[in-house]
Amino acid sequence: MTTAQPLDFQAPAPSPLALLLLGREADPKSERGVECPGDLPAPSDPDLVERARAAKAKLGDKVFVLGHHYQRDEVIEFADVTGDSFKLARDAAARPDAEYIVFCGVHFMAESADILTTAGQQVVLPDLAAGCSMADMATAEQVAECWDVLTEAGVADVTVPVSYMNSSADIKAFTGKHGGTICTSSNAERALNWAFEQGEKILFLPDQHLGRNTAVRDMGMSLDDCVLYNPHKPGGGLTAEQLRGAKMILWRGHCSVHGRFSLDSVNDVRERIPGVNVLVHPECRHEVVAAADYVGSTEYIIKTLEAAPAGSKWAIGTELNLVRRLANRFAGEGKEIVFLDKTVCFCSTMNRIDLPHLVWALESLAAGKVVNRIEVDPEVAAFSKLALERMLALP
Repeated sequence: MTTAQPLDFQAPAPSPLALLLLGREADPKSERGVECPGDLPAPSDPDLVERARAAKAKLGDKVFVLGHHYQRDEVIEFADVTGDSFKLARDAAARPDAEYIVFCGVHFMAESADILTTAGQQVVLPDLAAGCSMADMATAEQVAECWDVLTEAGVADVTVPVSYMNSSADIKAFTGKHGGTICTSSNAERALNWAFEQGEKILFLPDQHLGRNTAVRDMGMSLDDCVLYNPHKPGGGLTAEQLRGAKMILWRGHCSVHGRFSLDSVNDVRERIPGVNVLVHPECRHEVVAAADYVGSTEYIIKTLEAAPAGSKWAIGTELNLVRRLANRFAGEGKEIVFLDKTVCFCSTMNRIDLPHLVWALESLAAGKVVNRIEVDPEVAAFSKLALERMLALP
């Protein structure tokens, strides 16, 4: 009788954009900022782990650290809870005694935590450059202009906005003000069903792929029921007739990580690994989702792998940090887990939260200095919370 050896996770090859994808460079066009206002400890400092432990211990119950699934392992180690964006925001709201919420994620997530927590709590984002390119693809000005286009086409009165959680507080506020709701990747179908009970059409922001996949794959609509609104073209690049004939008006936005997976990636992994199960996030392109065996949110991906039988093979189409962590977690059970793409695909801005930034933020708080606080304008927060509460009330 032999003992099965743990499977080694084979990381994909670095791409030409490896430094950017690892968060070591900056893309000012899609990030909140590029500089940290404080003096960061050097990444080579051998005492970083101990410094983080000491600062967190000094703060005690005053601090609550949240870690998104896509964070680096070195950051996840210090998280009190891990999860997707909305789960973490709810976890923060469930800890009203914590004076400081350190959100190891990206900007829109920290905004949501600020919206849902009490006035006495302060939300800190260790690196203000940790933005979200998808969230940045829909600005308040662009969406207001889009609503004017819908009004001119005579369809605004029958259109309900549904915004993905991965959006700025301004977009959430627009959604709340115009009678819409927020959704996550796990409850998008419920949100769309609710919205169609309120109106005839949906303006889905800002991720076109989640909107399209939910409408077509989950709800049985056709691709012809969907039109794509491009904020960089006059009138969104659509005629009034197209807007009147559409059920789903999709915003031209996407996730830079999930959007890179292709049908070729799916075909290639099936050829390389016979019997592999392809499991992808619904932010992937429609043709990728259509070719996959399983489709679901980050939490769905984790639960599917937890329930998978020993010896099963999986190719996962989501952020690499999570895939690598899952591969290592289930290696002892003989589950072979690989990344769907052949090249490195980290979330560049999520990876900007590293151990030096976390140490700097924790040590600053321990010294009585609040850094990188995320504060949402009260009016924006009120309408955003209204949209979030509609989501919480979904049947």
